Amino acid sequence: MVKLSDYRDLVGDRILHEIYKKARKLYGKRIINANATSTGGGVVEILQSLVPLMNDVGIFAGWRVLHGNPDFFSVTKKIHNALQGKNVEFSEEELYLYKKTNEEFSAYTHLNHDVVIIHDSQPMSLIDHYRKNQPWISRLHIDLSEKTNILDYLKNFLIKYDKIIVSSDDYRINNFPVEQCVIRPAIDPFTIKNKKLSDSEIKKCLDQYNIPTDKPIITQVSRFDKFKQPSEVIDIFEKVKKKIDCRLILIGGSASDDPEGIEVFNEVKNKAEGFGKDIILITVESGLLVNAIQSIADVVIQFSSKEGFGLTVTEAMFKGKPVVSTRTGGISLQIKDSDNGFLVDPWDVNGASDRVIELLKNKKLAESLGLSARENVIDKFLMTRLLSGYMSMIIEVLYGEWFLCIYLFRSKEKGGI
Repeated sequence: MVKLSDYRDLVGDRILHEIYKKARKLYGKRIINANATSTGGGVVEILQSLVPLMNDVGIFAGWRVLHGNPDFFSVTKKIHNALQGKNVEFSEEELYLYKKTNEEFSAYTHLNHDVVIIHDSQPMSLIDHYRKNQPWISRLHIDLSEKTNILDYLKNFLIKYDKIIVSSDDYRINNFPVEQCVIRPAIDPFTIKNKKLSDSEIKKCLDQYNIPTDKPIITQVSRFDKFKQPSEVIDIFEKVKKKIDCRLILIGGSASDDPEGIEVFNEVKNKAEGFGKDIILITVESGLLVNAIQSIADVVIQFSSKEGFGLTVTEAMFKGKPVVSTRTGGISLQIKDSDNGFLVDPWDVNGASDRVIELLKNKKLAESLGLSARENVIDKFLMTRLLSGYMSMIIEVLYGEWFLCIYLFRSKEKGGI
């Protein structure tokens, strides 16, 4: 189990001390997180690391997973798509199923903690089914820059929350009275997906899955989701391959709350058939395999049309890889164009292919961008910073602004936050 002290060599003593000091106000407090899946996706990866770290510093932190049937997850996937701008209509029966599933879950799940944190929209209506006697926080991880009708519906539940957390200032809900704050996601450098692998470990993993390394490798790591645009990544690869003989690896499992994944994968599989072994599609859920592929990749792509934050970008940058990605959502918070990666517009297949070709031809440039990318992640996007942000937010909702203001003022006086 990773402990906060394991971060010392990466972030230094001052940051660890600030976290331990902040934790004193939360000793013995019970914090519960709830979301809709225990496998797949960035929210799961965050909770798998954040919850143990909270416990390590003296907070009693837990995690509940909402139970639902396939029909429920079909509805919540539609809600997810609608929140990100897709034109979707909902029937009364679908919205009833959404609320009913949350109600049934509440009948056998006790949330009698000091603070309740609800992640994304799937369990959002749980707040209707409890006698609320503590702060409830809605943590919205997705891109909310396009305001849609489904958001108006969800406001019926959001209005009862004490605070809303989003990943970017662009995702704040305009003209809405609930207080909102920005906490950017982060990665755990000690997971099997992110820790440094030896050459022998990488080779063993690649051999196990019969992945050749005889050509330059381009990869995109993401769920097979239309918003990740895997089909367009193949278009980019086709243009690159006309200039440089290379191989594309698309690796992405599926989250249990995403029923569209199989459909998207089949579309991509049909499109990739004409490229033989030069396009490899992988649906294995393996952090080790993701690590090995990103570690050997010459260029990492993330060609999303919408992206709440894009932790796969963070992971590649942490490994010192040059990333070509879209100028959208949380990706733009991580990559500064031409400084620690390249940004293109979400529809610019030609621009993306040109950038990939440039990086494959100019190894010195690729190495320089990768080095800057890793430094940026260590400085801004590790789990220690996320833990500190959550703790500040919890202190504020439990004790009020006066305590946080005094704490931050004293910390600043002493050279802290």
